[in-house]
Amino acid sequence: MMKGRYLSQIVAFVFMALACLIVVGSLIYIISYIVIHGAGAISWEFISQLPQKRGIEGGIFSAILGTFYLMLGVVIFALPVGLLAAIYLQEYARQGRIVRLINLSIVNLAGVPSIVYGLFGLSFFVLMMKMGSSLLAASLTLSCLVLPVVVTAAREALAAVPNSLREASLALGATKWQTIRRVVLPQAYPGIITGLILAVSRAAGETAPILVTGTAFTAIIPRSPLDQFNALPYHLYVVATQVPGIPTEIKWATALVLLGLVLLFNLTAIIMRARLRAFKRKWS
Repeated sequence: MMKGRYLSQIVAFVFMALACLIVVGSLIYIISYIVIHGAGAISWEFISQLPQKRGIEGGIFSAILGTFYLMLGVVIFALPVGLLAAIYLQEYARQGRIVRLINLSIVNLAGVPSIVYGLFGLSFFVLMMKMGSSLLAASLTLSCLVLPVVVTAAREALAAVPNSLREASLALGATKWQTIRRVVLPQAYPGIITGLILAVSRAAGETAPILVTGTAFTAIIPRSPLDQFNALPYHLYVVATQVPGIPTEIKWATALVLLGLVLLFNLTAIIMRARLRAFKRKWS
């Protein structure tokens, strides 16, 4: 009996290690392939210049700047709405049938294809709200896309805070909102930022929603939220499928820059999360 259990544990460990090796190995292979084929085309001119002749010449500066604006817009719109919704569902709402229905809806929204969000953004933000094809409409559409991720991560982070901290704060005379703002949220910030990292990483690589709400293959840098813009996912889609004769290394270089920009944004958020955790340990 003991020998059979020991053997089953070994088999389970081998399969888990093999699955982990496949995932990590595939990731390393993909990143290495992109670096090998795209690193040679990356230069300061490629990053700092505007695209010319439909991307065959020049650089991708307008696409980099448009992607940065898009990610910033997602943070500005999705984080406050998602955090407030999570606070209400976790701290204020009575746990019952309605809350379970809301939770089910959030889970279902997380699985909706991105093109459906794009069509929603086209009909609601672009046409009904009369924003036109713009950076604002695309940012709001992507915010709706990643909102379930932000809400779920924020709720889990709030739920992980021990109830004893809430009870101690309330026993000292603090109000419900003061307890949430000064006790619960500082403890939950690392988990909230983790959810934000996942949300922004997904939004940065989406092409379908911005394809119908605001992107244009243009070298013009947006001057206002109501201007059209270029973004790296859309730029990569165009040069890979609609520009004949473009050098292959330019396509891979564009993909490499997109990966680097997402990694840079994630590293910034990770550093912020680490500092918040250090601050929490210092004062806990």
